[in-house]
Amino acid sequence: MSKKILVLGSSGAMGSYIVPYLADMGYSVTAVSLDDEKPYNDNVTCIKADVRNKEFLLSLLSQKFDGLVDFSYYSYKEFREYYKLFLENTGHYIFLSSCRVYANEEVPVKETSPRLLDVSTDTKLLASNDYCIVKAKKEDMLLLSDYDNWTIVRPATTFSKMRFQLVTLEAVNCVGRARKGKKVVLPEQAKDIPATLCWAGDVSMMIAKLFFNDDAKRQIFNVCSSEYHTWGEIADYYNKICGLEAVWVDKEDYLKIISPELNLNVRWQLEYARMFNRITDNSKVLRFTGMKQEQLTPLYDALKMMVDAIPDDYVFPETDVSRRMDEYLEEKL
Repeated sequence: MSKKILVLGSSGAMGSYIVPYLADMGYSVTAVSLDDEKPYNDNVTCIKADVRNKEFLLSLLSQKFDGLVDFSYYSYKEFREYYKLFLENTGHYIFLSSCRVYANEEVPVKETSPRLLDVSTDTKLLASNDYCIVKAKKEDMLLLSDYDNWTIVRPATTFSKMRFQLVTLEAVNCVGRARKGKKVVLPEQAKDIPATLCWAGDVSMMIAKLFFNDDAKRQIFNVCSSEYHTWGEIADYYNKICGLEAVWVDKEDYLKIISPELNLNVRWQLEYARMFNRITDNSKVLRFTGMKQEQLTPLYDALKMMVDAIPDDYVFPETDVSRRMDEYLEEKL
């Protein structure tokens, strides 16, 4: 009888890839998301539901899955209530953390590199619910627990179907503007910063191959490529692929465009993530999965594949950020 794996958040950037990978590996997969999904094959059962509904979650976990990977996001309080349920009702729980937890103190970034939670002197950041802090605190719940059936994975910045990143911009405000022939405003202080940007298909394959490896339990992994480029070089890739024309401006002007009220979380994503040196060591995950760097899709090829997959008739919606970019460029240029 094949092992059963539960995938929560299965329609997301990584979930949409890991489900078919796991099914092709012969596992019986239960895929849960808020969207209507069609089963990939007979090995997959799709359920439309909200995993934050505790009654539903308890009923689902009573099936005692062999493996569980969760792409849903919970508050710190929610996770404190849920993580024991995950660990006690599954044989191998893979927790999705993030490269955002790392400080900017070691190059290349290894799994043992310092985290912001442990070394930052920014008292507002440490007292916040910012992504980098909450993810690290959730890691600590697992690290300090008596359970030994978990694995922590830390993906680099990841792009997927209709989901693209350029510094802190998402698809609608970078690729979307490019397809409309509009210039894209970016922070010049990030232009020469090295970044690791990865295709979700490769990241999901790494995660899938970690399942049921006893040596991978109670371990942390960078799940990413070792390929890196500066944000300026990545912008050039987008230019070649979809004609994106970047206008590099001071980061304070950029932040006012993204968030006129200068939201601290927006600033932290830029200053404590995208402006950190993100040359990443992925040798550990390659060693544990038997994969090689050469198997991973080169960044340019993967970006082009995903951009080319956007339907010709798809129209990206207008956003307040895009409108403010228009106003800024009209005034400054």
